[in-house]
Amino acid sequence: MSLAWLRSNAVAWALPRSPGSLAEALAELEFVQADPIRSPARAQDLILRHRVRGYRAGDLERDYRALGIDEDLLYAYGYTVSRLRPYLHPRHHPRGTDGEFPHDTRSAEVLDFVRERGIAHPRDLQAHFGHRGVVNAWGGTSSATTVALEELHRYGLLRVADRVSGIRRYEIANLPEVVLGPDERRRALALRVARTLAPATESTLAATVNRVVRSIGGATGSATIRELLATGELAAETVDGVRYLWPADLVPTDRPPQTRVRFLAPFDPLVWDRKRFGLLWGWDYRFEAYTPVAQRVRGYYAMPMLWRDRVIGWANCAGPGGPVEVGYVGGSPKSRAFAVALDTEIQRLQTFLGPS
Repeated sequence: MSLAWLRSNAVAWALPRSPGSLAEALAELEFVQADPIRSPARAQDLILRHRVRGYRAGDLERDYRALGIDEDLLYAYGYTVSRLRPYLHPRHHPRGTDGEFPHDTRSAEVLDFVRERGIAHPRDLQAHFGHRGVVNAWGGTSSATTVALEELHRYGLLRVADRVSGIRRYEIANLPEVVLGPDERRRALALRVARTLAPATESTLAATVNRVVRSIGGATGSATIRELLATGELAAETVDGVRYLWPADLVPTDRPPQTRVRFLAPFDPLVWDRKRFGLLWGWDYRFEAYTPVAQRVRGYYAMPMLWRDRVIGWANCAGPGGPVEVGYVGGSPKSRAFAVALDTEIQRLQTFLGPS
């Protein structure tokens, strides 16, 4: 076991050698992290373009209803498949008796309004209930009805029906027919996260799983991981003093990495564990969109650049038709194979950003 083995399998487990359809990719991933920044495209689109044949920016949103997926929270906000819903819900509400959602007059009225409309846009509720402002989770001000919609969605009473110009529209959610036990839910979600981030550093996986399971109750993320290690469902190896974990049924690769370049989203599963990123690729990557301009080193939305199974630099592109600028950690590879692969990836990015 070595860093080279970890690098090779991190890439092999995260990225398919042959992309499939959007439905196939979602069935395999089960969760795709979302982010609203479009530079050059939203994170969910940048993640899916490496995993879906012929994918274009916006395809997920365009096909959302037909795909039967949800917007929900796993370890971050994103798109989830229906299989995960019985494991994610019901969530314990911190203000509710025994974790039940603490309904008040406003939440009941909002639910009744959405039920009557079938699908409701936030501005429909604002027109009906008024525009009273309240403090949102970010410390800013939002419409009271928008905050109510978001809370009802988070706790599984509403679901996102679709988006119009990027704004979520809501409908009544179908509650799980059978409520699973907390232990089963915790273990299933922990294994899902471990598969997404495999091989993950134990410290990152424990902290991430803890965020997922704390609304379920019963045990912490660390305790859940210990259970899965004891049953053999998680495998573990220590390399250079760091312990890495992954689902035991993942088959290690015995194939050399593909000779290609990929520009990865800052939230791609291959990049997400920043501790692992630094250990495997020997440099620290930082997402600088919220860093003051004068303090940025690599750019507003620098995308890590994967060459074969090494992340050797980054790429920046403002959007459709914009130039692609690349930077390197230790200099550019001099081979013709790399030059051709880089040009090919730039063309793939421009095609992905272009019209469908």
